[in-house]
Amino acid sequence: MIYKQQIAEVVERQMSWLQRPTNEVRRDDVEQINAIDGFAAIITGLRRCGKSTMLRQIAGRYPLSELLFLNFEDINLTGFVADDFKRLYAHIGQRGCNTLMFDEIQTVEGWEIFVHQLLREGFRVYITGSNASMLSSELGTHLTGRHLSTELFPFSYSEFLTCTGAKSSTESLLHYLQRGGMPEYLRHGDPNILLTALDDILVRDIAIRHGVRSIAPLKLLAVYLLSNAAKPFSANRLTSVVGDVATSTILEHIAHMRDAYLIDTVGQYSTNIRTTVRNPKKVYAIDTGLARAVSLSPTDDTGRLLENYVFLCLRKKHRNRIFYYQSKGECDFVVTDLANKPQALYQVCLRLTDENQQRELTGLRLAMADTRLPHATLVTLDMHDTLDVPEGRIDVVRAAEFKA
Repeated sequence: MIYKQQIAEVVERQMSWLQRPTNEVRRDDVEQINAIDGFAAIITGLRRCGKSTMLRQIAGRYPLSELLFLNFEDINLTGFVADDFKRLYAHIGQRGCNTLMFDEIQTVEGWEIFVHQLLREGFRVYITGSNASMLSSELGTHLTGRHLSTELFPFSYSEFLTCTGAKSSTESLLHYLQRGGMPEYLRHGDPNILLTALDDILVRDIAIRHGVRSIAPLKLLAVYLLSNAAKPFSANRLTSVVGDVATSTILEHIAHMRDAYLIDTVGQYSTNIRTTVRNPKKVYAIDTGLARAVSLSPTDDTGRLLENYVFLCLRKKHRNRIFYYQSKGECDFVVTDLANKPQALYQVCLRLTDENQQRELTGLRLAMADTRLPHATLVTLDMHDTLDVPEGRIDVVRAAEFKA
């Protein structure tokens, strides 16, 4: 049990953090996030990608007298349970505020019931969480149709430029691919920040939340997948990597990593759902800097990092409508509409050369013919061109200028 006085003390201390002057990068999507009457604004994303900072930027719209901010991962709130929401509710009434910001509230069982009550009573509510299930099972029970959801990712390339003061160029993009977009790491440059973040994600967002007893196989699997970003994988083959772990357990671990925004996966494009399910998926890291920090690869992986970068650009806009194409050649990305109809095609290579031109263009042209799309995009490190092919037109664009 958490006493009302404890809650009041934590709120006062955290409200002072909310008011502290900073030089933080203003996030691209902050102006689009609004809690309107009867709807909670939900912000989910990878741990330490900047969700709390996003709340602080949103808080600047409101008078402090109207605000209450509470991070439920504060050590002084350890042991907070559903019954303690009554004391928090009383403190809210005592303060007389109507805009409520709850950071990582999903750590408390029954939080959605409390939020639903606040919405019914006319409060404006903002919530953050490090788990995608906030968008599904928990929200679906009591907040169906009563929430507006936004996913927050590590810094985009444009936010990276703002943070570092660099100009858009091939050189700065390469720097971004190596360092990624985790705000604290970009500020301090210590790789231990990324490694600690990974441990926190695996322990707090996966092991504790889902009752995973053995951390070692989970961590080994995470390191392997991050090290092999932009490559296909098979759960059956991963058993030889992780050790004596069942295929079903590996699939559960991968689902939990996706849920925690550590990785994402794409399946093979097909009009037959069984083909998509049966064939290997490709894995991508949510942050290329995190992938680089744990990479076991002894070779230059810039090409895979570039493909991962293009995936992230697409993922932020198209969510679960991204696939890869595989036939007699491969196309990296097929983006579909809600009816699974192909919408756009993307191929990624560092540079188009005489040696790789046939491979890169053949896969893309096969995908154009198969999907009947007359236009495709080839993303490269530093080339810009337009190619006319029998299937239509291929636009060759520089990655630093790529827009999904």
